[in-house]
Amino acid sequence: MTITAAPSVVDGCLIVRGKVVLTEVPGNISVSPIGAASAFLGATSPVSRSRHVFTLGTLQEYKLLCLFRVKIWWMIPRVGKRGCEIPVETQFLVLEAREECALDGDDDESSEDPTADNSFYILFLPFLDGQFRATLQGTPANELQFCIESGDACVQTSQSLEAVFVNSGDNPYELIKDSIKVLEKYKGGFSHVENKKTPVHLDWFGWCTWDAFYTQVSPQGIKEGLQSFSQGGCSPKFLIIDDGWQETVNEFHKQGQPLIEATQFATRLTDIKENNKFRSSTSSTSDSSCNNLNDFVDSIKDNFGLKYVYMWHALAGYWGGVLPSSEAMKKYNPKLACPIQSPGVTGNLRDIAMDSLEKYGVGLIDPEKIYDFYNDYHSYLASCGVDGVKVDVQNLIETLGSGYGGRVSLTKKYQEALEQSITSNFKDNNLICCMSHNSDSIYSSKKSAAARASEDFMPREPTFQTLHIASVAFNSLLLGEIVVPDWDMFHSKHETADFHGAARAIGGCAVYVSDKPGNHDFEILKKLVLPNGSILRARYAGRPTRDCLFEDPVMDGRSLLKIWNLNKVSGVIGVFNCQGAGSWPLKPEEAKPTHISISGKVKPMDVEFLQEVAGMLSKLPLKGKLEVFGGDDKVLEFAPIGLLDMYNSGGAVEALEFSSMDDVSECITRIKGRGCGRFGAYSSMRPKRCMVDMKEEEFSFNEKDKLLTIVLEGEGNLRDIEFVY
Repeated sequence: MTITAAPSVVDGCLIVRGKVVLTEVPGNISVSPIGAASAFLGATSPVSRSRHVFTLGTLQEYKLLCLFRVKIWWMIPRVGKRGCEIPVETQFLVLEAREECALDGDDDESSEDPTADNSFYILFLPFLDGQFRATLQGTPANELQFCIESGDACVQTSQSLEAVFVNSGDNPYELIKDSIKVLEKYKGGFSHVENKKTPVHLDWFGWCTWDAFYTQVSPQGIKEGLQSFSQGGCSPKFLIIDDGWQETVNEFHKQGQPLIEATQFATRLTDIKENNKFRSSTSSTSDSSCNNLNDFVDSIKDNFGLKYVYMWHALAGYWGGVLPSSEAMKKYNPKLACPIQSPGVTGNLRDIAMDSLEKYGVGLIDPEKIYDFYNDYHSYLASCGVDGVKVDVQNLIETLGSGYGGRVSLTKKYQEALEQSITSNFKDNNLICCMSHNSDSIYSSKKSAAARASEDFMPREPTFQTLHIASVAFNSLLLGEIVVPDWDMFHSKHETADFHGAARAIGGCAVYVSDKPGNHDFEILKKLVLPNGSILRARYAGRPTRDCLFEDPVMDGRSLLKIWNLNKVSGVIGVFNCQGAGSWPLKPEEAKPTHISISGKVKPMDVEFLQEVAGMLSKLPLKGKLEVFGGDDKVLEFAPIGLLDMYNSGGAVEALEFSSMDDVSECITRIKGRGCGRFGAYSSMRPKRCMVDMKEEEFSFNEKDKLLTIVLEGEGNLRDIEFVY
């Protein structure tokens, strides 16, 4: 029996679907039902403050997964079973519960299939309530608390009645999606990813200049890099010109003197136009063929086949904002502001950049002028042929809300102005958000449709690689309902390149690298990129499979990380060993595994919603075959695999259908395929002939393993493939 009543407090216990989730619920806690199955939790206080911490009750022992901000910019996952394991700054919490069932323990099959047992899931989403933003945290006594804060000492309240959204469901992915849609409808202020326009760069291979040059990026270096890709036969179609192109000044660094540590983050923007490196008329060291940014962008598009060029900037202009004394900036009324970090953020990991800005201040543009700034900035870039922007350092705004109505109000003001400017100045929704993992930004995102999902790739940090993949996969549970998660760049020529390449192939994300010129592994790139520069992008955000949700694939010494996704007519699973290389931040030393013994199972049922894309093909049983055509004396079993030499082979299959003559004398399998190279399918029989775009082609068929193979020529366009039986 499924109990669908909304969460309620009975005799001091929070009850969800008949299960006691919290005990000792204080009398100041309120429950406000939303529909039949969900509710808001809130609380009241006898005093008004700008920051409150309320105890919700003692959390009962359930398997739990939370996503929390380990530092101001980024979330990471944490699994556990007790309230004391929930860190401060938790922005997402899901519990696994079981409904009572008379058959518990009688069916061995249910342990193999989490969709077949009586598990259900309880989701807690701390939200934005007016000018206040909520987070969750645990205590040593296993209490669950929520914290609300405005970020402005003058913005106070004595109550928050819609601080934490609670919902439950049988499927964790549907639960998260449905909850975000309920919040979108009920609260507004943001949009589900399905209601946003997808940026055009996502389906094309790209290159970012950051790791290749860092702030020393130059026109000549960019051209050398594009040329080296072209020579290897794998040319990027979108380019991100990262930090280093802007006109900035570091007031805290005197020429000829050593750089004072961390003052580089206090550097400020002085103009919206490009710096001397991109203007040959003002610098003898610049590329003589680059008169200005406009000429340069036109040149690289014409010579290297680039479709899209994005430029980097920070949400406040630069890391340290803008220079208040700059003549070009005075029209925006900037003032020097002193950031104030939340105790929740400083209670986890401090960040050197944020600590520097707290010390040296930020040149903050008047919120009433911020749209003018973005509009001037982006219209100038658009006039130079730039197609979009990557906007970084976004969570900085949460520290600057004092005097501006608080962190939520200021973030909404900046986010709305940014999105309005993007709409006004670029043809498509060409925006990548970055360092934006606070819920202020997440739930202020009405149009932004792509955002970085974890900390940087960091090529020189060998222990960070496994953490990177695991973080993105788990963070995508929440972020993937708001935006298309961006897995960041990686290096094609790196000891972990295969690992990162496979992850991005299944991530449903953009694929871009930051290789230095001449330093590429084209064998890996060609597993991701078709000759025309497009990629085989899966449909959704890649997320951990259901049996991985409450396991630690980085530090428990036994679990594999399985990530699932869907293509147009198939499912895809990636299996990753993330054990033994790195440790989660804030985990105690004794949490490291002393012995690693990894095992796992991969099953068709690991792919959620497979029936959505299977069409005539139904979901395969664990031990079963699929009959698609049969006669008195023969049965055809057929399954397209796709491009055999690509990481996401099935991404090359766009459509599939079967037809047969009335007398069942002939069957035709029709596939719309994309790309070139070896295209494979499983076939229980050898076909009579194969046609590609109405022309008969040779094929090979292995009687032993039933692998049917043809070779597709061309660069990546759609083609019609027919196998006639």
